[in-house]
Amino acid sequence: MKKNLVAFLILVLGLGSCSEEKNKINESIVDLPLDSLSLEQKSPSVSFFQYENAPEFPDAILELYTPLGNQIFKPGKVPFEFNVKNFSIQQDDETKFRLFNILNGGDPVGFYSPIFQRDLTEGSYRIVAYLVDGDGFALKNFGNYVDRDFQVGDSRPFPYSDEPYLAINLPTTEQVIADGENLIIDFLVLGGDMKLDGLKVSIELANYSYEIDHMAPVYVENLKAGEYLVKIRLLRSNGTELEGPFSSVTRTVFVE
Repeated sequence: MKKNLVAFLILVLGLGSCSEEKNKINESIVDLPLDSLSLEQKSPSVSFFQYENAPEFPDAILELYTPLGNQIFKPGKVPFEFNVKNFSIQQDDETKFRLFNILNGGDPVGFYSPIFQRDLTEGSYRIVAYLVDGDGFALKNFGNYVDRDFQVGDSRPFPYSDEPYLAINLPTTEQVIADGENLIIDFLVLGGDMKLDGLKVSIELANYSYEIDHMAPVYVENLKAGEYLVKIRLLRSNGTELEGPFSSVTRTVFVE
């Protein structure tokens, strides 16, 4: 009887572990050109892929009360006020932020509270705010993120443009990835739909390139140790570059 029980538990655990396995999608294995290989390189192939995941927190809503559109503030402490529905940013693990914002395409900054201030100098600003899951990836359902323009001091609004643009959650500037771990590129496309509007994201690093039309984290596997310039661009499906100031983002990362 005990043997049967042990066998049953092993079977259940095995089925559970299988069900947790993620399926890779949109995988592309890229080789370096022969003329760029050196004798020391043993494994030049790098794999780009995404995972087939069901979206988390599809009902989560992030609303921005302050600033209003093109609101003008004095230089110094600028107030921000959000309202979060169907999602808790107060987690048991207080070391993890669940609300992030990006100003003018820079690195994301995390906050524990939906009400805070940021010390800003004169200029025009675009804020992209979004919620993240337990793994730190940006939630990508409509309503999980919000964007808005505002001004500080004597500055002019950004010229009107209805072109979509990018917000990059990962990687951050000069992020260090341990040798053997994956580089993860997590992005949001705002102001458009990748499928309906015929958009794609182009990723270039070193001599490797990858294009995708699916908004989900991109994993880069088998990068050798070194410094990499990661260029992420939002393009039309025909390869035409968009003209907006935030349609292209560059990050330097280190694998060591």
